[in-house]
Amino acid sequence: SQSSSSTCPQAALGMVVCSAGGGEHVWGTPSMGYIGCYVDNTRRRTLRGMSFFDYKKMTVFRCQDNCAERGYLYAGLEFGAECYCGHKIQASNTSESECNMECKGERSNTCGGVNRLSVYRLELAQESARRCNAVFRGCFRQPDNVSIALPISQLMLNMSVDKCVDFCTEKEYPLSALAGTLCRCGFPTTLFTLHEREDEQLCAQRCAGEEFESCGTSEYLLVYQTQVQDNRCMDRRFLPTRAKQLVALASFPGAGNTWARHLIELATGFYTGSYYFDGSLYNKGFKGERDHWRSGRTICIKTHESGQKEIESFDSAILLIRNPYKALMAEFNRKYGGHIGFAAHAHWKGKDWPEFVANYAPWWATHTLDWLRYGKKVLVVHFEDLKRDLFVQLQRMVGLLGIAACEDRLLCVEGQKDGNFKRSGLRKLEYDPYTPEMRKTISGYIRTVDAALKLRNLSGVPDDYYPR
Repeated sequence: SQSSSSTCPQAALGMVVCSAGGGEHVWGTPSMGYIGCYVDNTRRRTLRGMSFFDYKKMTVFRCQDNCAERGYLYAGLEFGAECYCGHKIQASNTSESECNMECKGERSNTCGGVNRLSVYRLELAQESARRCNAVFRGCFRQPDNVSIALPISQLMLNMSVDKCVDFCTEKEYPLSALAGTLCRCGFPTTLFTLHEREDEQLCAQRCAGEEFESCGTSEYLLVYQTQVQDNRCMDRRFLPTRAKQLVALASFPGAGNTWARHLIELATGFYTGSYYFDGSLYNKGFKGERDHWRSGRTICIKTHESGQKEIESFDSAILLIRNPYKALMAEFNRKYGGHIGFAAHAHWKGKDWPEFVANYAPWWATHTLDWLRYGKKVLVVHFEDLKRDLFVQLQRMVGLLGIAACEDRLLCVEGQKDGNFKRSGLRKLEYDPYTPEMRKTISGYIRTVDAALKLRNLSGVPDDYYPR
C-alpha cells in the first residue's frame, strides 16, 4: 500500500504520486475473473500496460497480483511465462484450444499459448485505488505543434492531477500533461523529448479541482508518466543474419552490465548474449543467455573476462566502468543475495567482506587496464554518465553496435530504463563498510585507471570516484 496526502507534493523528478484524496490505499485481492483466450501480436500488444517475464515461476495469481497492485483492469498470460497488464483489450478473442501452454510455475493452470493470451478481469476491492501510481517528470514549455506532439486532449474545468492521469491512462498513453484546464496525452518524441525541464514555479498554477495541487498553464505543462507501458521499444528478437563481428559488453562484475543489456535490448530490438549462462537471467527474459557466445545471433556479448587471449577474441567492445566503491558493494550483494537482493548483515561484518575486497579490488583496475591494452575498437562508457545522460550515452553505444539509432525508440527506453534489474534503494547499509586501509588501496587503483584513460586521450574517471 502507499499512503498519500492531500497536498500531492511534486518536488522531485521521478517521484511517485498517488491519488490526492488522502488516506491510505488498501489493495483488494484480485478475483479469478477469467474472460477468455485472445490473439496477441508482438508489434501491437493486446494489453499495453506493464509486462514482466518469468520462464521458471510464473503463475496466474502472481500475474494478477502484479497487475492489480498497479491498478490495471486486466491481466493476461502468454507462452506459459509472460504477464501483460492493461486497461483495455485491443484484439479479438479466439478458440480456447489455442491457449494451451501450462504455466511455468503451476502445471495445473493454463498461461496462454504462442501469441495467445489467457485474459482475466481484475475486480479490486477498492476501485478508487486504481491507477494511483504516476511518476512526476517535471515542468516543460509547451512544444511547438502541440496538437501533433500530444495528440489527445480533453477540457477539464474541474482539473486535478488524478483526473488527467486517469484520462490518459484510459486512452493508453504513457504521458499526461496538465495545461491549466486542458489535459493532453501522448508519447515522448522528438517533438517533445522531456530533456529540457523548466523551473517548476512556471507550472505552479493551482488546479481548479484540487486546491493543493499545481496543474500547469497554457504555456508550461506539468508532465506525469502514467502506468501505461510505452511499447515502441519492447519488441526483441535474434539477429536475422549471423553477425560478422563479435562485440563485447565488457565490465567488472557489479558495474551495471545486466542493466546495460536491458537498455541495449530495448534500444536496438535485438537480444544480447553472454560469455556465461545465468539461468536466473534467462528466466527473467534475457533469451540470448542460452546461446553460445559465438552463435552470432545476438547484438553483443556480456563478459567479465580480462586477459589478452579472451579480450582478443572480440572484434570490438563497449567497456563499462563504474566507481569501484559502488561496484564492489553491488557485486558483493549479488554474490550473497542474487541479482536484485542484498547480502546479509553477517556477511558484511564477518570475514567475507574484507576477503572479497582484497581479492576483487585489484581486479577492478586490471580489468580496465587489460581491455584498454588488448581490446580492439574499445568504447569507454562510465556507468555514472549512463545514469546521468542516458540518451546521449546510449546513442554512442548503439552507434558502436552498427545500429541506426531511432530517436523515438531511445526516448521510449528513457521512460522504462530501470527494468526488473534494479535493487531497491530502501535497504541501505547503516555504516560505511570500507576501512581507511581499504580506501587507501582503492584510491591507488583509481589513480592508475585514471592515468591509463588519459594516456589514451579519453576523459578520466568521474570526480566522485575519489572519497571526499
